[in-house]
Amino acid sequence: MRDLHLPGRSVVMGRHGAAATSHFLSTLTAIDILRRGGNAADAAIAACAVQCVVEPGSTGIGGDNFVLYAPASSDPAGKVYGLNGSGRAPRGLTAEYLLKQGIKEIALTSVHAVTVPGAVDAWSKLNRSFGSMPLAELLQPAIRHAEEGFVLTERVATDWRRNEGKLKADANSARMWLKDGSRAPRAGEVFRQPEHAKVLREVAAKGRDGFYTGWVAEDIVAYLRGLGGLHALEDFATQEAFWVEPISTTYRGIELLEIPPSSVGITTLLMLNILSGFDLSKYDPVGAERFHIEAEATRLAFEARDRYVADPAFADVPVQKLLSAGFADELRGRIDLKKAMPVAGPTGATTHRDTVYISVVDEKGNACSFVNSLFWSYGTGLSSPKTGVLLQNRGIGFSVDPAHPNCVAPWKRPLHTIIPAIAMKDGRPWLSFGVMGGGFQPVGQSHVLTNILDFGMDVQEAIDCARGFHQMGRFEAERGIREDVLYGLAALGHEIKIAEMPHGGAQAIMIDAANGVLQAGSDPRKDGCALAY
Repeated sequence: MRDLHLPGRSVVMGRHGAAATSHFLSTLTAIDILRRGGNAADAAIAACAVQCVVEPGSTGIGGDNFVLYAPASSDPAGKVYGLNGSGRAPRGLTAEYLLKQGIKEIALTSVHAVTVPGAVDAWSKLNRSFGSMPLAELLQPAIRHAEEGFVLTERVATDWRRNEGKLKADANSARMWLKDGSRAPRAGEVFRQPEHAKVLREVAAKGRDGFYTGWVAEDIVAYLRGLGGLHALEDFATQEAFWVEPISTTYRGIELLEIPPSSVGITTLLMLNILSGFDLSKYDPVGAERFHIEAEATRLAFEARDRYVADPAFADVPVQKLLSAGFADELRGRIDLKKAMPVAGPTGATTHRDTVYISVVDEKGNACSFVNSLFWSYGTGLSSPKTGVLLQNRGIGFSVDPAHPNCVAPWKRPLHTIIPAIAMKDGRPWLSFGVMGGGFQPVGQSHVLTNILDFGMDVQEAIDCARGFHQMGRFEAERGIREDVLYGLAALGHEIKIAEMPHGGAQAIMIDAANGVLQAGSDPRKDGCALAY
């Protein structure tokens, strides 16, 4: 139970529906859709479309989308559906081509970092399979915000300002995403995006074909090819999201479901398998011992991620081995409670990324766990002349080493960091949640779930709790971690770095089916907003 003498948000509670996103306009949109009779899938799509307009550094229709959807009327009971909406490399792109060009690593803003956007097709497939309202209707709030303008919050304005240079580097992006083509809009200013609205209207009128064929695709492909890209209209026209069977593990009696590889959701499951061998509840939840164990589990799970996770259509990803008790026991045996492991390399080299996570549960009990991302802030920073669509840089997840399982290849999907999660209790959805922040997501998800299950926190406390992330050989601590804890970690051998920005926001909705109550939490680190009714 939260100490009411300390500052912090109360858990949001309701009986009929709940939504949690990282922007208040997005959450308001989701609740409005629910109150108009839409379901969780409808509300998530509409909310995300709004965020693509009002939070463009974190997400966009030029990015990718993953979903876990638990319909209340599932048969058999408890069935959860996974949707992989990741884009692929152009069919013309090979490692040999890049190496001949002298490219040994795909750069953040390179045209070769642009994979085919998967989000719009994923929205369309989710809508066709589970939606109850037309996609055209769901896009209207986003179209209105793009045409009429929206007011920037301080957090969005800060992210925009930090990326002025990236947007200025592309003439189209500077014209469409900066005030007078020269500066980021400031907090409290109204910003309009008419080009973006035109694209959304095209999708509303023609569905996914409005994005992947016709003038929108033609404009994007022509621009990318003009920059030296190997993208083709066929690559866009044949982009397709697909349903997958979620993978899972059990932690303290709760089953956690994730999207399978090429998603890195398996990293969360492996972390939890390692952590299950420790009695975390005997430690201070924000103490050095807990953070030490979590950091060591992180580096072990990420080493396995880097070694094995890739597109299973191109590589043998040993999922059963990675999720086996024996593999977790082997890794756990390498953890010394008295000292940190030696730094062996740049494991976890994923630094801060930008993503939006949306959770919605409707009155009937449908639950939607939904992630949409451009990867880095504003993706590559590239926009085509007519569309205003910022294009993702997900292709930097590829290796250019022909021997690596994640080596770039024609029509291959890169290792993918976005991971929606649903936790099941007694065979039914119990917690729909996710954590934003690129590679941090498996760590953040593990932290939230263990906060609830090992330390008895409610969903808001679990989100608010101070966090750290072991990556690149250092423990990057958010500013909420006490100084004595940092000294304790340093004494154990961890190199400490204070994170410049929070690792990423989080949202969660807990379903108390026995009492018919929904409990929602959101992260103030990123304008998080949860509402219920």
